[in-house]
Amino acid sequence: MFNLETTVEKSKAKYMNPVVLAYIGDAVYSLYTREKLALLKDAKVSEIHRMANEEVRATAQAEFAEKILPVLTEEEADIYRRARNAKKGTRAKSATVAEYNKSTGLEALLGFLYVTGEHERLNFLLNFNEEI
Repeated sequence: MFNLETTVEKSKAKYMNPVVLAYIGDAVYSLYTREKLALLKDAKVSEIHRMANEEVRATAQAEFAEKILPVLTEEEADIYRRARNAKKGTRAKSATVAEYNKSTGLEALLGFLYVTGEHERLNFLLNFNEEI
């Protein structure tokens, strides 16, 4: 049976397609951002949606990736670099290629931490942006 607590062994997750990890990480980051804004802001849904879009866009994710790079483990940095350098089938509409590549690296890292059940580390990195 599959559920939200299903995990993948790190040895297997390291060899998953980095764009697939980024696909999962995109959903994780979007949910985190939407939930955070919905619970912390007293605003209409349309305003929360606007704020969430600002935070999850590729340019903002690229900035976030730059902030967390110094605290990544070697394993996490490898996941990030592999995804950043991976061939992607699409490109961002409102970001440079470099920004899009960094955002893909960030999303893959978040996806990797999520699928391997590293939720404590995932939460640390997601909240690292707030602590600076």
